[in-house]
Amino acid sequence: MTEEQQTGPTDVEARLRRVADDPRYRELMRRRSRFAWMLTAIMLVIYFGYVLLIAFDRDFLAQRIGGSTTTLGIPIGVAVILVGILLTGIYVRAANRTFDPMLRQILSDNDR
Repeated sequence: MTEEQQTGPTDVEARLRRVADDPRYRELMRRRSRFAWMLTAIMLVIYFGYVLLIAFDRDFLAQRIGGSTTTLGIPIGVAVILVGILLTGIYVRAANRTFDPMLRQILSDNDR
């Protein structure tokens, strides 16, 4: 093993330690985690609200829309799925516009 290969992991470990010790990195992780948990909570409330509605008020969901055979439960179920997709898009947008640039800056500052 060459000397360069032996010092490689040590350099990587030192860089990782510098990044982990950076207060901006800890703040970024705190903000990202809080944001992700908030979106998760919103999705869980909507999903379990729908499940509870199925369990406790089937008659409400069984109402027909107009004169069609489609019941109210179908569009509400589709809305639950669409909200999940929307929340994913919101997270991706925040990651691309806020979290990733902050992380790149922290990494470049600790690259020295």
